[in-house]
This record gives sequence, structure tokens and C-alpha cells, in this order.
Amino acid sequence: MMNLKRSTVIFALLLISCAHASQQDTGQAEKPGFEAEKQAELPKQELTEEVLYEYLLGEMALQRDQPELAAQLYLKLANSTRDPRLARYAAHLAFETRQMDKAMAAFNLWLEIEPNSLLAKQALATLLISGGKLDESRPHLKSLLAATTENVGNIFMRISPMITSYPDKSIAFNLLRELAQPYPRVAEARWALAQAAEAAGKHELALEEARQAYALRPEWDSAALLNAQLLKGAAPQQALTLLKKYLEAYPDTKEVRLFYARALMEQKQNKEARTEFQQLLNAYPDNADLAFAVGLLSLDLGELDRGEKELQQALTNKKKDENVVYFYLGQLSEAKKHDEVAMQNYNKVKDGEYNFSARLRMAYLTNKSGKLNEARQILHKTVTKNNQQRIQLAMVEAQILRDAKQFESAYQVLMQGLEKLPNQPDLMYEAAMLADKAGKHDAFEQMMRKLIEIEPDNAQAYNALGYGLLERNERIPEAMKLVEKAYQLAPEDAGIIDSMGFGYYRSGNLSKSLEFLRRAYAANPDPEIAAHLGEVLWVQGEKEQAKKMWNDALIANPGSTVLQVVIKKFTP
Repeated sequence: MMNLKRSTVIFALLLISCAHASQQDTGQAEKPGFEAEKQAELPKQELTEEVLYEYLLGEMALQRDQPELAAQLYLKLANSTRDPRLARYAAHLAFETRQMDKAMAAFNLWLEIEPNSLLAKQALATLLISGGKLDESRPHLKSLLAATTENVGNIFMRISPMITSYPDKSIAFNLLRELAQPYPRVAEARWALAQAAEAAGKHELALEEARQAYALRPEWDSAALLNAQLLKGAAPQQALTLLKKYLEAYPDTKEVRLFYARALMEQKQNKEARTEFQQLLNAYPDNADLAFAVGLLSLDLGELDRGEKELQQALTNKKKDENVVYFYLGQLSEAKKHDEVAMQNYNKVKDGEYNFSARLRMAYLTNKSGKLNEARQILHKTVTKNNQQRIQLAMVEAQILRDAKQFESAYQVLMQGLEKLPNQPDLMYEAAMLADKAGKHDAFEQMMRKLIEIEPDNAQAYNALGYGLLERNERIPEAMKLVEKAYQLAPEDAGIIDSMGFGYYRSGNLSKSLEFLRRAYAANPDPEIAAHLGEVLWVQGEKEQAKKMWNDALIANPGSTVLQVVIKKFTP
């Protein structure tokens, strides 16, 4: 039950000097952050039974968790008493309960009672903008800016995010341009207009407005950052120069230095980026993210001992996800060829986005040490979260089996993957290639043709199918059509160019074959391309050139089976 004495005291205070709403400063009208205004002359309100009754109804509605009803009651009371504080409170309640018509009525009443109230003007403009009524907000915004000449910059900073969030960016830009027009020397107005111009796709105008803002307030970090952001895409070096110059004048601006460090990373200037991150880390030694960034950059620069120290620092601070740090410590240990330490670090990645990658690296290192079955067990116990990871897991297991010359087992792994993910292109392509390797030529051809149906622009599928026929010297005209299609789709691919050259060789056009094979070898001195090129040279009578080609390629690729087979074929 409501305490009547307490309510009467609150109401008396409300009507005399300490408004229920203004005391708490929690209403929508207060949110923009304007300084408290002087109270307008309040109406001389007699505390009648009717007024007290209506007030108590409002209080009871609030206590019974009925704010919608309370808003209606307070609005009715505000209309009868003409008390601006009640109007403000009614507006707040109506806005919070999404009764926009009543909120609008309450804000208008408040502004009618206090026509010079900056809070009322901003609150009403805010409500109109949030409701998508930019045209209706225009006169209130203009009045608000005109009434606060000395504080106009802050007003622009507060209203611009609301306006630029409007879905039609051109309309938002036009409104901000109109509002900013009387204030050419206000940096915040130029800054706000630059933001709106960029959102509306007017990049050059955005750049000019941002430059104006920076020129008017060269010490302002937001102006410097906006200029750099707008320059970064088309003129990254200009952006870096601007940021460097700003930091020389204002070295303690954390946000600008952080942006500068990241921009340097994007431009692959990692040594310079590390210097900036290190300076930030010196200022904020407990910031694990900074220590982590410095460590990764040291790792990228090949300074492994330093990188390890910095990553350990990030780990010690316990403010960075340990799983992430342990993953990169594993990468660092691999780079230092400390595989056992790398395994220990990867094993500590228990959760998070790097857990899956860590498990794959553990499987790789285990297989590298000659423990194929243990590596497969790691993969089998790895939990996948999506189809992409399931595909990758099958591909990795197939790869380690293929490296061990266990082609049938690798093929079965991929086929099991296709049972769970039918028609998955990557799995299908790799399974088809293994089928061909295992002599299952019919299965190879069926899968490649199905893949072409699924992805009619898959150049590699056309090439693989055509080259498979060429290699077996079967259906040469059909094979040439397939590799020609692949060449149309990917004319710069060295493997496809090689297939074209080999196809012309099978077709008996040696001059055309040499033309393509020389192009392919120049693009990629692959041992298989060298084998083909040497074979055509030999058949054409250039036996010494062929021998030199094969021998040079064999020195570079001593384990190439393809080269060994072709050399044995022509020079037994």
C-alpha cells in the first residue's frame, strides 16, 4: 500500500522547487548532457484535492509497474497545472514506454511553457529525429543552435550522430549542410558535415570538410583522425604523414597513436608499427592487447626471442585470452623449430576461435614426427563447429595420408566426407584427383563431370578432366575442348597453360606445344612442366636442350617422380 504522507511531501516539493524529474536528471530531455537551466517562473498552483488525487494516481501507477498509465496521468496533470517539470516528467515516461504521440504532446507542452528552454528544444528535436521526422526537427534544431552560440560546437557533436543514422543519407546530409551553413568557422560543424558527406557517398566533399575542421582546430584529435580515415583508402601515405605530424605536436594522444600503429600495419610497415605499439605499451604496461600486438609484430619481423618475451608478457598480465596467446606461442615455437614446445603450447589452447587451428597444427607436428596414426587420432577427436571446419578436417587427414602414399585410405576419407556433405566442391575435386591417382578413372571422370555441373565456371575441374584424358592419351579432341574451356576461364594459370601445351603435343602440333609450354615454365618452373617441355624438345630433336632442362629441374626438385619417369623413358 502507498505511503500517503511520503507522496504528499514529494508532490509539495515538486510544485515548489525540487522537481521530481529534474532532481533525478534521468529523463530523455536530460540525456544530451546540457548544463542545468535556470528554472522558469513556475505557476502558482494551489494544492487542491483534485490535483493531489491525480498526482497520487500517477504515483500509484508507477508503484504498480504501470508506467504507460502514469505517463497519461502526469500529462493530464501537466496540462492542468502548466508546470514544466511535470510536462518534462510526463514526456520522459511516455518516451520510455514508446507512447510517441503522448511524448510529442508532452514535449510540445513543455516547450510551450518554457519557450527558451534548451533542454526542451533538444528533447523535442531528438524525438522527431528518432521518429524519422527530419523536416519537422529542422526549425527546432536551428532554434537550438541559434540560442547556444557559445556552445554550438558541442550541439553539433551531439546532434550529428542522430542525423547521420537516418536511413536516407542524402536527406541527412542536406539537413546537416543547412544547419552548418551559418557556422563556417565552427570546426565541429565542418566535422559533422564531413561525416554526413562520406555517408552520402560524397567523398571529395567529405575530404574538404574534414580538412576545414582540422585547419580550424589543428589540436583536435577527432579532426586529425577523420582526415586520416578519409585519406587512408586512396592516399594511405598522406594519411600516415598527417598522423605522424600530429603525433609530433601532440605525442600523448592515445587514440591517434593507436590508429597510426594500425595504419602502419595495414601498409606492411611492421617495424614502424611495432615502434608505435611499443610506445603505447610503455605508457600502458598492463595492457595485454598492446603487448600481444608488439609480440606478433616481432614474430612477423623474425625477431623470435623478442616476440616470445612480449607474448609471455601478454600472458602474464592475464587480461588477454590465454588461448589466443598460447596459439601464437605455438606458432613462434614452430618457427624456432622447437616442435615439442610448440605441441605443449597448442595443447593449452582449450577453447575459442584458435582451438580448431591448434588441433590441426598438433596433428601436423605429430605426423611430422612419424606418428601417422596418432596424428589421425588427434583429428578424429577434434570438435568441429561448422561445415567449413568439417571440410578442412577431412582435407587435412586426406593430405597426410596422401603424403604417406596411402592413396586408397585418403580417398575413403574424402568419400566419407562427401557422404556427410554431398556435392561439396572441394571434397569432390580432391576425391576425384585421388580416384585418378588410384586408377579409378571412371570414378574420377564421373566426379569431375558432376563438379562441372555444380560449378560450370570451375576452370580447375575442366583442366583436370581434360588433362587426365591427355595423360592417358584418350579421346584427344574431347580432352582439348576441355582444356581450352579451362584456358578461356583462367588464361593466366600456369597449370592450365601447361595442359594446353601438352594437348597440342598429343595432337601433333609441336610448335604450338612449345609456345605454350615455354610460357607455362616461365610463369612457374614446376617439375611436371619441365618434364613436358623436355619431352617435346626431345621429340623435336633438341635432345641436349631436353637433357639440360630435365637435369636442372631434377637438381631443383630431386624427389620429383614425374621427372625421374620421363628421364628414364628417354634416356634409359
